[in-house]
Amino acid sequence: MQTQIEAAAGGIITREMEAVAAAEGLAPETVRKGVETGEIVILWHPGHPESVPVGIGKGLSTKVNASIGTSSDICDIDAEVEKAKVAEAEGADTLMELSAGGDLDAVRRAVLGATGLPVGNVPLYQAFAEAIRQYRNPAKLDPEYLFDLIEKQLADGIRFMAIHCGINRHTVERLRKQHFRYGGLASKGGTFMVAWMEENQKENPLYEHFDRVCALMKKYDAVLSLGNGIRAGAIHDSHDRAQMAEMVINCELAEIGRDAGCQMMVEGPGHVPLDEIAANILLEKRMSGNAPYYVLGPIPTDTGAGYDHIAAAIGAASSARHGADLICYITPAEHLALPDANDVREGVRATRLAVRIGDISKYPDRRDGEKAAAMARRDMDWQKLEKYLLFPEKAAKTREERAPAQQETCTMCGDFCAMKKGMAVFGEDIGKDKKAAGM
Repeated sequence: MQTQIEAAAGGIITREMEAVAAAEGLAPETVRKGVETGEIVILWHPGHPESVPVGIGKGLSTKVNASIGTSSDICDIDAEVEKAKVAEAEGADTLMELSAGGDLDAVRRAVLGATGLPVGNVPLYQAFAEAIRQYRNPAKLDPEYLFDLIEKQLADGIRFMAIHCGINRHTVERLRKQHFRYGGLASKGGTFMVAWMEENQKENPLYEHFDRVCALMKKYDAVLSLGNGIRAGAIHDSHDRAQMAEMVINCELAEIGRDAGCQMMVEGPGHVPLDEIAANILLEKRMSGNAPYYVLGPIPTDTGAGYDHIAAAIGAASSARHGADLICYITPAEHLALPDANDVREGVRATRLAVRIGDISKYPDRRDGEKAAAMARRDMDWQKLEKYLLFPEKAAKTREERAPAQQETCTMCGDFCAMKKGMAVFGEDIGKDKKAAGM
């Protein structure tokens, strides 16, 4: 099977590249070149007839990922299927199935069958869960089982995998010599892999046999997302030596994987204060040769539990502005509980708004929708305004529930509507588009 990178390197524009170009309003050749250099990756759901290829990377709109999955406390396959459908309906671009409880094969396959979104996962979750069930000790995980599991999940239709290849003995030694971490280790897969390495006194098999990982991903033309297992779980840990050691290794591996014909992304960074986000993205882009950057949040505060979806949206807007390519949403349940369907809905909406804010800053030439919305609001044309809103149903419902006496106004201002008064005073003098007015 020829991968997207191999096709691009041969000058071939694939059907998937054409679809991405059409969705982004770009020339297909622009997308082909981005795929060839590894600056763009393409995801799609091969087993779903309505799946639309999703492009992630340089020059493309920032995409939103929604994560779902069971836990050891709550395992309801129907609930996960519902969450997958909600995420797709709300406009998520990709989905990650991150289950750690119950029949993990059954959950994964049910989710894959329920959505047309490209689905990703973290294979270490199932690998360590099965080791605990069988041996009552995750350190007894057999590396050969891990590689077999990766292929099984890919064969099921998983299109991108967060694989923790950047944790190695060097990374762990940086963590040990650092002596402290205010937020501990925040990654489930990363923490279990560190524990496996320490107990077995062996190298991470995903790093040691990175060529095998690449061969499996290449076989299915899936995207290898280099997991951020040592990411900061507190803003005071942001950019510490352990995190940066893993980032350097992941960026090196991104280049190696790309040269092997694999589509590659780099992941990061977790909890990051707002003033460090731009530097984080600059480092990833410079060190990886502009590999697409998949960002979790980031969350720029440690005190927003209950509203972490808002905190993360602030971080996501800044990340999108400075060049992040895929944002993993955060829900209101973050740090507190397993998200339900409504948490998924609110998380996707907040993140879509955040990346929109980031993108209109990153791409100033893509602001026509903002201008059209502003003009419709100025003209009090509510039906036209809704066409440009990210959440028209929400806006219409709020307006309907608090209907004004004068239909052209709203109950915020009523008789004191500035728009209505302004149009009455100035009329056509302000009721034009600048271009239409010949300015």
